[in-house]
Amino acid sequence: MESQEKKQVKLTSRLRNYFFAGLLITLPVFLSLYILYILFGFVDGILGKFINIYVQERWGFYIPGLGLFLFLLIIIFVGFTGTLLAGKGLHRFFDKSISRFPLLNIIYPSLKQVVSILFSKENLAFKKAVLIEYPFKGNWTLAFITNKGFEEAQKKTGQDLLNVIVPIAPNPTSGIIVFVPRKDVIMLDISIQDAMKLIISVGVLNPSDVLEPHTKEL
Repeated sequence: MESQEKKQVKLTSRLRNYFFAGLLITLPVFLSLYILYILFGFVDGILGKFINIYVQERWGFYIPGLGLFLFLLIIIFVGFTGTLLAGKGLHRFFDKSISRFPLLNIIYPSLKQVVSILFSKENLAFKKAVLIEYPFKGNWTLAFITNKGFEEAQKKTGQDLLNVIVPIAPNPTSGIIVFVPRKDVIMLDISIQDAMKLIISVGVLNPSDVLEPHTKEL
């Protein structure tokens, strides 16, 4: 029979494993909720504070979440005007104005590209996430197919080429264009957005273990 000491060691080991397993499950949830709570308080505090002062003086009650509601309305309104011709002109004017300020002209374009990647339906016309041997044989690099190889390159090389961009982390909108033979490209069954998140997070956020096929005909 096992000694009492060994049983205690096994029990302690199991409890430790259960604890860390619980952390892995609950910590992302609590952190996400905490971040939402902070954002809610920040946004509601900016708009809701001043408006609720008027509401309370006029009608004698306080409306929780009013600032967040107004903030969402502002975002929808900005999105609506941004689709109009005049709105697009204002958007370009705002971009040019921001580009004149030191530091902001570096931070703003980068953040804009990241947000566009995460929320864009077009995914920057990237057709497929793939692996290619680059820059050395035996080293595999995550890349995106952008198109079939152009005719001149196909003729000169005598190979069926694909236009592939090798993104540079953490900004996947910049990178190196490589023309790779189709036979040397390994197609990945992950979405473009999952691959983008992997790059933006510099490898910290891996795609989920359960993957749905995302293969497209090229």
